[in-house]
Amino acid sequence: MLANGQYEGGESFDPRQVFLMGRAVSFRERVDLFSRLLGEQFGDYQSLYMRLVTSPAGREVEVIDSATGKTRKMLMFGSNNYLGLANHPHVIERVRNAIREYGVGLSGPPLLNGYTRLHRELEERLSALKHAEETLIFSTGYSANVGLITGLTSQNDVVIYDRYSHASLRDGLKMNAAKAVPCRHNDLEDLRAALQAPRPAPSGDAFVCVEGVYSMDGDLAPLDEIVPLCKEHGATLIVDDAHGTGVMGESGSGTAEHFGVDGAVDITMGTFSKALGVVGGFVSASKPIINYLRLFARSYVFSASLPPVVVAAVLAGLDVIEREPWLRGQVRDNIGYATEGLRRLGFEVDPPAAIIALRVPASMNIREAARRFNQAGIFVNCVEYPAVPIGEQRFRISMMATHTKADIDRLLECTAEIWSGADLLASTCP
Repeated sequence: MLANGQYEGGESFDPRQVFLMGRAVSFRERVDLFSRLLGEQFGDYQSLYMRLVTSPAGREVEVIDSATGKTRKMLMFGSNNYLGLANHPHVIERVRNAIREYGVGLSGPPLLNGYTRLHRELEERLSALKHAEETLIFSTGYSANVGLITGLTSQNDVVIYDRYSHASLRDGLKMNAAKAVPCRHNDLEDLRAALQAPRPAPSGDAFVCVEGVYSMDGDLAPLDEIVPLCKEHGATLIVDDAHGTGVMGESGSGTAEHFGVDGAVDITMGTFSKALGVVGGFVSASKPIINYLRLFARSYVFSASLPPVVVAAVLAGLDVIEREPWLRGQVRDNIGYATEGLRRLGFEVDPPAAIIALRVPASMNIREAARRFNQAGIFVNCVEYPAVPIGEQRFRISMMATHTKADIDRLLECTAEIWSGADLLASTCP
């Protein structure tokens, strides 16, 4: 908890802050402390986290039960595979062709031997998708955010960021010399005040960092208001659209298209690990900015290039996004169907994207509830204290185009059963 009452949790959560509580201890003491905590408080860790999946990432997956060692089927409501591209036939076929043509890897960075015809094709396709002049591909979304922030900003600059921003952005800010200014989540007046404040140097620039879709709650940054505000104050707007790319907007371009400001965002960062179903990241912007980053984003210069098979999978995913727009419609239909059902159960939810956060009462034992979801064959993600305050613990549900109404009905039925369990209201987790 910060002094002003803003909680630094969720995607930016640093467990060391909680486990060590400011104490200066040696490496071995840190390891021993965590081992004791893991044994005492997280004895059922394997049953709730790092579950062993033995099948493709579809609407239904096979998971090894940690208690019995046997494989059983579960309905997957914890994956960011929003469009079902991770196991789409067209994606698999194009990957097979890429393996035959390029093998499985390149063993080098993009500036040397790690740049193929497929990589250039993907840069062009992503530029078109994001209405930008040029695109740079990174090996992960994390390295894209780190490389973007450390490559672009200097000690004379100020970076104004939403408190709910991802840990990768926070880590990039820790690595550079720019002044970092946090703003209250989606608070335009707080953002305006930060933009009006004096900058570290007269020659310095202001950068504003927000996320198109925030992953913990699934809410959106109001880009239709943020874009003109940044232009008014001469600030460069950076949008992390990891969870919006492929899903939001009429064509799947992303959250900027959803708000009608596509082409007006200065820099867009995105990932391939959400709707596109694989791994990697990218930054789309003007040609001068991207050419600058090719040499000054160290996480790009000094990382091995994405293997052609991964690039081929992303290209195939973009094919599907263009050719099968009904998938986005199906995601939206499923979101609406789940929302209606949850409201009937008393939940106050109104998700604009494919993420639905189910807040649990402060008195509920969320870990016991998570065990019951698991036992019932419903795979959902549990977000518990200290990643969030006790009063904001939640289950994070991800909706996919491949879910059926019967799948969602089962999710609703299980949720109703768990929330009606009086014994779950006995205590909270430590």
